[in-house]
Amino acid sequence: MNLSPDFVVIGSGIAGLRAAIALAPVGRVLILTKAEPTESNTGYAQGGIAVALGEDDSPALHGADTIKAGDGLCDEEAVRVLVEQGPPYVTELLEWGTRFDRDESGRPARGREAAHSVRRVLHAGDTTGREIARVLWTRVSALPSVETANHALVTEVLVEEGSVVGVRFFDHLGFPRDARARATLLATGGAGHVFRETTNPPVATGDGVALAFHAGARVADLEFVQFHPTALNVRGAPRFLISEALRGDGARLINGAGEAFMTRYHPDGDLAPRDVVARSIVREMEKTGAPVFLSLSHLDPSYVVHRFPTIADMCRQINLDLAKDPIPVGPAAHYIMGGVETDRWGRTSMPGLFAAGEVACTGVHGANRLASNSLLEGLVFGARAAAAMQETPAPAEMSADRVVAGAQWTVAATDHQSPSTDHRSPSTGHRPLTTSEVRDLMWRSVGLFRTREGMEDAVVKLEASYVAHRRALDNARADDADAWKQFNLVTVARLIARAALRREESRGAHYRQDFPERDDVDWKVHLVDHIDTYGEKRQA
Repeated sequence: MNLSPDFVVIGSGIAGLRAAIALAPVGRVLILTKAEPTESNTGYAQGGIAVALGEDDSPALHGADTIKAGDGLCDEEAVRVLVEQGPPYVTELLEWGTRFDRDESGRPARGREAAHSVRRVLHAGDTTGREIARVLWTRVSALPSVETANHALVTEVLVEEGSVVGVRFFDHLGFPRDARARATLLATGGAGHVFRETTNPPVATGDGVALAFHAGARVADLEFVQFHPTALNVRGAPRFLISEALRGDGARLINGAGEAFMTRYHPDGDLAPRDVVARSIVREMEKTGAPVFLSLSHLDPSYVVHRFPTIADMCRQINLDLAKDPIPVGPAAHYIMGGVETDRWGRTSMPGLFAAGEVACTGVHGANRLASNSLLEGLVFGARAAAAMQETPAPAEMSADRVVAGAQWTVAATDHQSPSTDHRSPSTGHRPLTTSEVRDLMWRSVGLFRTREGMEDAVVKLEASYVAHRRALDNARADDADAWKQFNLVTVARLIARAALRREESRGAHYRQDFPERDDVDWKVHLVDHIDTYGEKRQA
C-alpha cells in the first residue's frame, strides 16, 4: 500500500514538530517516528534553550558567544539567522503556553551555562525539552492534516532522476509502505549510540545521516562529536545526564580529595567550554587515580531539589542525595555537530530532501556547540525548512569552504584504502561487528582523545564490517529491523571515524593527541563525504 502525503517528516523532536505545524495549513503531512512519538533527544534536553531576551543581552552578543565556542568553523551567516530569529520563535512558544521558569517579576528566568557571557538560558525545571515537546505535540495533535505513523522503520529515501520523491518504510506491523511526497524532511536527531557511553536515548543511532548518505546526499563535519562532561558515572546505573545548568548555578567539580580542580585547566573553571571540561575530567581522573565528582553541598539544599527535581530523583534512586552527596560524573557522547549538509533553509544537496535539527549540519555549531543552542536550532531551522519545502524543489547552494573527500580516500564496495596504512584490503568474509562491538570500538578509538593508530584500526575494522553488514542485509528479510539498524549504525560510525582520521589538527570537540594544535592554514575547512566519491553502489 502506498501513501501520498504532500510532505513527509521523519522524526518527532522539536525540528520535526515545528516543521509539521508550519506545513499543516498548506498540505497533508505524514510524521514517521521510529518508536513512540515522544521518544526523541528533545525530551531528554535538560539544560534549556538559549535565546537573547534579556535587557543585558542581544542577538549580536549571543552570536559572538556561539562563534567563539565554535572554534573558528561556524557559518557566521547561519549563526546570525539562529540568534536573530530565535527570540520571535521562543516568544511564540511562550504564547503557546510553554511553562518556562519565572523570576520574581514573572518574566522568564534566565540561567547561565558554560561559555555564555550573560544569563540567557530559559529552563522548565530540568525537563525543558520535554516541556517544549509537550506544547508542540499538543498543537500537532489538533491539526487534522497531520498524520503520525509510530514504530515506522524508514529504510530508504526514494530517488528518481536525481530528486527525492519520498521514502520507503515498514509500518508497526512489518508491512512495506512507500510514502511519496513533494518534499521530505529528515528530523531524526543525533547519533550518540554510536558510542558505548552516551547520554542519548536508544533511538539516537544516526539513521537520518545513513539514509541521506546512501541516497547520495552530502554529509559534513562528522568528526566533531561533543562529549558532555558530566554524565552520571556509577557502575550499573544509566549514563544519566547531569545538566550543565547545575554548574551554571554554582555546582563545582571536585576530585577524589575534595579539591576543586578546573581552574588548573582553564581560567573559566567549571564554566569552561564543554570539550575542555570533558578532557580535564579525564586527565584529573588519570592524575589522581580516583573518580571526579560534582558537588552542590555548598548550595541551599531546598533550592537544589526544587531547581533540579528530575536529576535529584534519579540520584535518589541510586541512594545519592543531589544536595548533599558528591555525585560521580564522567564524559559521555552527547551531540553530533556534523550531519547532513544543508543551507540556511534546510535544503540538502539533493532536490526534495531537507534536514533540520541535530541530523543536519547547518554550520551553526562549528567545531563545538555552545550549550543550549541545540533546541533553538531545531526550533528555528525546523520552521525555515518547512518554508523551503513549500517551494519548487532545488538543491542547496553550498558554501565555498567545503572540502569533499578526495581520491586518496576512495573506498570501494569490497576494499579499503586508508592513508598511512599498508593499504591491505580487509577480508570481506569477516563477520559484521555487533552493535556493542561497534560502540566499544568507537568509544576507545574515536572518543575524547584520538590518535592516528587508534583511528586507523577503527577505520579498517569498520570498513570490513560495513561490507559484511551490507551483504548480511541483502540476505535478511526486508523488514528485519535489527539488520537495518545495525547497518545504519556501522555506516555512521564509519563516516565519523573516517572524518576524524582525515582531520590532522585539534579543534573544538575533535582532539588529536598526535596533532594537539589548531591549524587554520590547512584545516579551517568543512570536510564533506559523498557516496559517489567512493564509487559505492547506492543502497537499492
